[in-house]
Amino acid sequence: MPDHVPFFRPDRRLFPFASRWFESSAGRIHYVDEGAGPPILFLHGNPTWSFLYRGIIIRLRKRFRCVAPDYLGFGLSEHPDYFGYAPEEHAATVRELVAHLGLTDLTIMGHDWGGPIGMRVALDEFERLRALVMGNTWYWPVHAWHMKAFAYAMSSAPLQHLVMEKNLFVERIMPRAVKHPLAPEVLEHYRECLPTPASRMGVAEFSRQILGADSWLADLAAEVPRTLGNVPLLLTWGVHDIAFSTAFMERFRQDFKLVKVLRLDARHLVQEDAPGEISEAIDAFLGERPLLGA
Repeated sequence: MPDHVPFFRPDRRLFPFASRWFESSAGRIHYVDEGAGPPILFLHGNPTWSFLYRGIIIRLRKRFRCVAPDYLGFGLSEHPDYFGYAPEEHAATVRELVAHLGLTDLTIMGHDWGGPIGMRVALDEFERLRALVMGNTWYWPVHAWHMKAFAYAMSSAPLQHLVMEKNLFVERIMPRAVKHPLAPEVLEHYRECLPTPASRMGVAEFSRQILGADSWLADLAAEVPRTLGNVPLLLTWGVHDIAFSTAFMERFRQDFKLVKVLRLDARHLVQEDAPGEISEAIDAFLGERPLLGA
């Protein structure tokens, strides 16, 4: 295993879950699998990991099976040098995990890059699907000027240097992505999983892929309404997110017919700002939605 794989033991008081491991075709993936009942697959974004969902998993594991992987290059998963870290590659390894665990009657929750990755998994594993939960994310080529500007800036050599050498996403961007300040020990759990420049390859690539994945996102934009448009969808949206504004939420409402919306007094990292509200909404949403085809 590469020497930049993080060796970090989460604080059990903050992350009281057993670590599990899956040998995917591209590398060793860390995940948590807590509780019993209909499964929910929680997919994180950049630069987070399954730790992001801890407050939601703690609340929902009494009624649901909560599965949350760390993508390769993130969290406690392997950071292989030979992996490309493009979203389609992450979607492929997540799909392998879903098949390995035999998940059916499945709800997929996606946030940030977990949205398009989750949509790809939902399309490819449609027969397993029950519902979708999406928060502050997207699944189409980026057209909003502020997102394009961010993507161009983050792809530039100076900012790529800061991402790799100074851990820019964790040190500067994450503290601004919450309405309620992250506790030092919480921020440390994100920092410790990206301890070296080499360990941040996945973070750097995600920022380039906002524009680099245009053709992949275009395929999603065409397939999602056609195939998933009748899937029940819950939107848990932080209304103070300067990146994924409520205009992004409206695109979901255009493409899906069965939509419920929870507007949150939160910024981008809704799982950190409002885990209780999100958990209650998911519990109520899944309690009233039948399995697809039932």
